[in-house]
Amino acid sequence: MLKQTGINMKKQFLILSISLTLMLACNIGAATPLPQSSGLLATLSASTPLGGTPFYFNNETPTPTSEFNLATVAPTLVVPTSSSINPPTGHIVFTCQIYKVQASNQICIMNADGSGWRRLTTDSNRQHYYPSLSPDGQSVVYAAFREENIYEIYEMNLASGDVKQLTNKIGVVNGPEISPDGESIVFKLWTVYSDRNVIMTIDRNGEDLGNIPHAEGWDPTWSPDGKYVLFASDMDGSIQLYTIRADGKQLKKISNLPAIRGRSDWSPDGQYIVTYSGEAWHREVYIMNADGTNARVLSPAGGNSQGPSFSPDGKWVAFTAYFDHPGDDHGCEIYIVRVDGTDLRRLTNNDYCDYQPRWGP
Repeated sequence: MLKQTGINMKKQFLILSISLTLMLACNIGAATPLPQSSGLLATLSASTPLGGTPFYFNNETPTPTSEFNLATVAPTLVVPTSSSINPPTGHIVFTCQIYKVQASNQICIMNADGSGWRRLTTDSNRQHYYPSLSPDGQSVVYAAFREENIYEIYEMNLASGDVKQLTNKIGVVNGPEISPDGESIVFKLWTVYSDRNVIMTIDRNGEDLGNIPHAEGWDPTWSPDGKYVLFASDMDGSIQLYTIRADGKQLKKISNLPAIRGRSDWSPDGQYIVTYSGEAWHREVYIMNADGTNARVLSPAGGNSQGPSFSPDGKWVAFTAYFDHPGDDHGCEIYIVRVDGTDLRRLTNNDYCDYQPRWGP
């Protein structure tokens, strides 16, 4: 009898020990954790499929003269694996401020899901900006600093890395974009002598430089059929969007937004235009009909969103925003969103600014 009682006590002790162990493992009886914030950052955390950590150069702040190993500095990204309808495809080229110094901006490229990041330009001591992909996706055109009041347009072959200079000391140029037929390039020119922003064209081989008559402004982009150019201008007072034929005819103001900046894009089917408007740190991406009617906000609120570009299939828009780093000068990242304003995704995640995205094949 005593022996049986001892056995029962041992069994009870064993059961009690196992129960306590399970309770600790499952956190039973622990204090209930506080709920996460329901604010913007929490919303983004739930809706943005990308994560990752910023990278540093030996834990030191880089300088324009630092040695740069292209094989070791690609950002660590968690690539979205969404199997939803119409996943993003193609490539996005953009300006990457890897040294946190505008004078040393570089040109980078990535796949439309944020993977495949690589730096394209190699001169760490001068500014490169305003990149765009060729219609066939085989090359990138961009502007880069040469000397005081002089920038040049360059075209880089993505397969070989070969770079060709297309302009030669005509002034400050930027915003180059190759025409849909691949024959010419439109861009903005400013000179210290004229102090005017004019829209120019040049042949793909760097010859036959000329201006588009009556087109004074900046951030030009071709219509999908190559017949018109969309650009921003203050020729009528406030900054608005204009369209004009490539021969200088049919100039038309199409927008009526309060604080347009520039950097707009045309949808591949020619039916819509995206741009951005708003005061500093309160900007939003807008989408409108190609004639400027029915303008409405596309970007989620609160991101200081700007510089939009349509995907080649017209179902997405890439843009720069500060959703995850509001108010931080180095906090701008590249995001994409569907044209109905849903499915916001962050593609970059660095401790420096990524901006001026341009989507291509």
